[in-house]
Amino acid sequence: MKHLTKIFIIGLLLSYRLTAYGQADQLIKQLHNPDDKHVMVVAHRGDWRNAPENSLQAYKLAIEMGVDVVETDLNETKDGVVIIMHDETIDRTTDGKGKPSDYTLAELKKFHLRNGLGVVTKHTIPTLEEVMELAKGKILVNRDKSYPYYREAYAVLKKTGTLQQAIFKTDVPYQEVRAKYGALLDSITFMAVVYIDKPAAHAVIAEYQKEIKPVAFELIFPTDTSEIIQNAGFIRANHSKIWINALWPWLNGGHDDDRAVEENDKKDSWDWLIARGATMIQTDRPKDLLNYLRSRSRHK
Repeated sequence: MKHLTKIFIIGLLLSYRLTAYGQADQLIKQLHNPDDKHVMVVAHRGDWRNAPENSLQAYKLAIEMGVDVVETDLNETKDGVVIIMHDETIDRTTDGKGKPSDYTLAELKKFHLRNGLGVVTKHTIPTLEEVMELAKGKILVNRDKSYPYYREAYAVLKKTGTLQQAIFKTDVPYQEVRAKYGALLDSITFMAVVYIDKPAAHAVIAEYQKEIKPVAFELIFPTDTSEIIQNAGFIRANHSKIWINALWPWLNGGHDDDRAVEENDKKDSWDWLIARGATMIQTDRPKDLLNYLRSRSRHK
């Protein structure tokens, strides 16, 4: 009987592992399919309402919630370890002071992350490697603030076997990115960030699509009058997804998360973004957005 129980438990564990890895594969396929009408939900800094932002716990909760992508902000320690930290200093988010580069990883691990109320918790600053081991086979990971660390991040992704799960991004024009990173640009999943109110926005998009066809374009617009956002179909027609941030009104012309949740105005917030072609939405309200999309059969 004990032998059969052991076999049963091992079978359950194997089944769970295969299901998790299959989940990542499905998300990767969806990411690379610009014609898929389902909306991918991106949790900004993880589930930071219920755990410290950019903590392993925040990412774990987001994964359990069922989001498709989590956002990570990269920085580096004095001894060259890539960590997750949004700010240039650790002052706001931990009980320490100074820049990450002032400390070795061992020294940084002695500090503890603060939650959204500023209360110090037991959680510590995670490394990129720790995050990717957590995410492996389960979820995609967006690399924000990663431009200075593409090579270092690439090495971590290769080591952990998670390269296909990562999205690299920058608002730097194509020629500058190519000059800095060369052939590495052809080995990563890349998304271009474009401020579409700027005069050169259309040219920036056109050059990227001609040269490397980014998996997506992250469109940022403080007003909603840009010709690009009103007629963004050309982006999808050239085989890229449209990513829009619902976080704060200056990123989306006022069609933001709080309008959707606090004012209960889905029509002029999330619906508006989806109507403009967004099939990737980064949000500070991941649970609410997931529930809404599922109610409309717009999330897998």
